Amino acid sequence: MTEQISLERLTGIVAFARAASYGSFTAAAQSLSVSPSAVSKTIQRLEQQLGLRLFTRTTRSLVLTPEGRALHERALHLLRSAEDLVQSAAAVRSEPSGTLKIAAPLPIGTRLLAPALPEFRRRYPKLNIDLRLNDRFVNLVEEGIDVALRIGDLADSNLISRGLAPIRLSAFASPAYLAARGTPRRPEDLREHDCVNFRYQTSGQTLRWMFKVGSRTIEFTPDAAIVVDVSDAVAEVLVAGGGIGMAASWIAAPYLQRGLLVPVLTEFSVDTSTITAVWPESRRGSPNVKAFISFLEEVFASASPWDATIAGSKRG
Repeated sequence: MTEQISLERLTGIVAFARAASYGSFTAAAQSLSVSPSAVSKTIQRLEQQLGLRLFTRTTRSLVLTPEGRALHERALHLLRSAEDLVQSAAAVRSEPSGTLKIAAPLPIGTRLLAPALPEFRRRYPKLNIDLRLNDRFVNLVEEGIDVALRIGDLADSNLISRGLAPIRLSAFASPAYLAARGTPRRPEDLREHDCVNFRYQTSGQTLRWMFKVGSRTIEFTPDAAIVVDVSDAVAEVLVAGGGIGMAASWIAAPYLQRGLLVPVLTEFSVDTSTITAVWPESRRGSPNVKAFISFLEEVFASASPWDATIAGSKRG
């Protein structure tokens, strides 16, 4: 007779899978809304029950043992099956309810998603939102995320995706900076200016600037006077007169409305990438996901207000 799994052991498997995926008890605890000590103790009990050492623990790292690596994929398979069961049950409902877990890059989440969520909840009051903002790559299946917003090419072909809006990067500066240093007329004029650039936290690479010149697209990394790794900080440096920098239209638009920034070289601007919504195959029939994707298409309408602000503030 096959031994029935206990609730305690099942809890241990969930905690183990999350800790292995995140590489951290603390991160696993945050995702499960429990304390790190609870995760640690649960996994220790699982190790005792199995008679195996699943992790090699040091003060700075958490590394799977060979036995732990062998069990991790099987644990994930178990959790995926459980998630499929939950989603199949959810698909029977016609009204969105429960909790919708969303992941998004920090600037998109703070500037575009967060202000729109109250309206979404007014439409679906039985649905709670768990919005997680960071710049790291999120594995939707392993972390139990329902929908994620991503920028650029999609590496995981197993996800369902829908393009929402192009990303247009343009150059901006403060009126005071341009009054003191002059307004560039062509991209090559930037060599005579202080430039402020952005560094990606995930890769450590700096942003390459792109401009459309005639039928050609030119691309280069400026010799920047200031480099920061948060896009909102780029805008703040520019407002303070730090130079000329590139920013997405939704980040720059509020500063333009207040007269703190003006666009430059707009006739050379190009769409550099796309904002895309992605969700696992297991969420295909979820009423929560269907409602949210439909709502996102309204938020990222083709005639977006932030792009209209940039178009109405062209200078130089």
